[in-house]
Amino acid sequence: MLEIAKQIALEAGALLKEGQEKGFSLDRKSTSIDLVTEYDQLAEKLVVSSLVKAFPDHGLVAEEGSSRECRSAEGYRWYIDPLDGTNNFAHHIPQFSVSIALYKEDEPEIGVVCDPMRGELFWAQRGQGAFVNGRRLQVSDAPKVGDSILASGFPYDRHTDVVDNLEQLGRFIKMCQGFRRFGSCALDLAFLAAGRYDGFWEFKLSSWDLAAGILLVQEAGGKVTRIDGQPMGYLTERNHIVASNGLIHQEMLDTLAPTLTPAHLKTGDPVL
Repeated sequence: MLEIAKQIALEAGALLKEGQEKGFSLDRKSTSIDLVTEYDQLAEKLVVSSLVKAFPDHGLVAEEGSSRECRSAEGYRWYIDPLDGTNNFAHHIPQFSVSIALYKEDEPEIGVVCDPMRGELFWAQRGQGAFVNGRRLQVSDAPKVGDSILASGFPYDRHTDVVDNLEQLGRFIKMCQGFRRFGSCALDLAFLAAGRYDGFWEFKLSSWDLAAGILLVQEAGGKVTRIDGQPMGYLTERNHIVASNGLIHQEMLDTLAPTLTPAHLKTGDPVL
């Protein structure tokens, strides 16, 4: 299953790279800053059709709506983001990815993230480690937030919702060595697994945004929890997470804790 997922991710990544060169149409979804291109849909069609052909009984949850009920006795379900970082793609910023993950019930089994513009393919399999282009990944050894590069993102409804991540950013940016906001959660988590970042937090992530990245971080020796420190468990409609090299995890949780309200902890229904 891993090799099939890797091949599909590479094919979808090649399609996205082609789209950057050819041009594309653009539309909007939930808000004026929530963009979608024809390549979101073309890449999703490629990934979904390939997975359905290979694994007809598996369930699917995909960003652009190509979901499919699980008929597998083992409870296998794929989480697909065909173009994570659409706003970057739309503005020709070479920071976007294809994210494909396989879960068995609520546990990640396979995670694949393709960065087509850098030619990097990240993958992980439960209990087998995490890799990029065949090189084994290991999280960093930064011992505290003050020595760390942190990353995060901001929700599409930040103009109207109290959960806008600004207070949390204000706290961390005064503490950390550096902050990055590159606009692709899947790549943020892949970079964390590779030791390029040391910590990451974000609110309101959809299941397909982080499904693959969770396993990459875990298999590279890092830690991923909910924003309040609870274990991840099942994925929900709105996931609020902290991911780190493990060494700075508690410091990140302690920094976030005073800022959290019930609104920051609301997750929505499980995506099962």
